[in-house]
Amino acid sequence: MESDDTDNARVEQARKESPFLTTVDAATYVCLSRRTLEKMRTTGNGPVYRKHGRYVRYHVADLDAWSTARRTSSTSEYGHTPPARRRRPSPKPNGPGPGQGRGKPRKRAKRGPTDA
Repeated sequence: MESDDTDNARVEQARKESPFLTTVDAATYVCLSRRTLEKMRTTGNGPVYRKHGRYVRYHVADLDAWSTARRTSSTSEYGHTPPARRRRPSPKPNGPGPGQGRGKPRKRAKRGPTDA
């Protein structure tokens, strides 16, 4: 519980000092993990971010706008579809189907005269 208080204090302090948050602080601000926010950034589903040199920064106003835009009152509003049922593969038939032979017939080895 102490780490949550520390994280929240860091976010509040950052908000007072600068409107730009790091990925870790932005993830804490919107109650997501750092890795989830990174994945969302890669797929384009996350909040708007800015590149300051090599650093990724999130503006607090952009995080608020992104969060507000995602507000819904039911899962069906957000375009949620239930996961597709996985179909079992149909069982393979026991032998060749109609019009399908057993493949190329094998050549029989020639038998020569036998010494009996």
